[in-house]
Amino acid sequence: MTRDKIIALVVWLCLAAPAWASSPLEYTRATLEQARVIVGRNQTHNDKLTALSVLFGKFLDTDTMGRTALGRHWSSFTPQQQKEFLPLFRKLFQRTYVQELLLFDKPNFIYVGERRMDGEASVNTKIVTPRDEFSVVYQLRPEGERWLVTKITVEDVSLTANLGSQLDDLLSRDSVEDVLNLMNRKYGSNGGGGA
Repeated sequence: MTRDKIIALVVWLCLAAPAWASSPLEYTRATLEQARVIVGRNQTHNDKLTALSVLFGKFLDTDTMGRTALGRHWSSFTPQQQKEFLPLFRKLFQRTYVQELLLFDKPNFIYVGERRMDGEASVNTKIVTPRDEFSVVYQLRPEGERWLVTKITVEDVSLTANLGSQLDDLLSRDSVEDVLNLMNRKYGSNGGGGA
């Protein structure tokens, strides 16, 4: 099978598989098990990044995360700047999350439990490696037949808050345009950031 056909098959599987899951826990399990398979494959790092980015693109609500990360700065962005920021943040967040996942060699996931509150859900998981164990909590909201992650906390550290702190530091010394230009250089269509 050619490399292009393999990538097309992986993308199709990533898009199709979790749709049947009904509970937040089952939806999270279906997505993370696909991620585990992708990470364990004998593929190049970039092929894994591409496949994981497609998978998590359907699992992560990065627009909500982006608005949350900007916090008080969101209202200082013009509507056009907000529109420009959200896809750049999506690439930044996916790359950050996917890169962390790729640090693990054949990760195993343990699904600790699910808690629902006010129409949203929290799914507690653990990433287990031969040497360590990491607690990961996913906050999700329903979106039609699926669930979207609005917050990820690893070992009690929110990835969104962490990125928000970095954005806050940048925006305290640089203009919105400067920050967007920096993000475009790193994560824009011509940037070197990739997935």
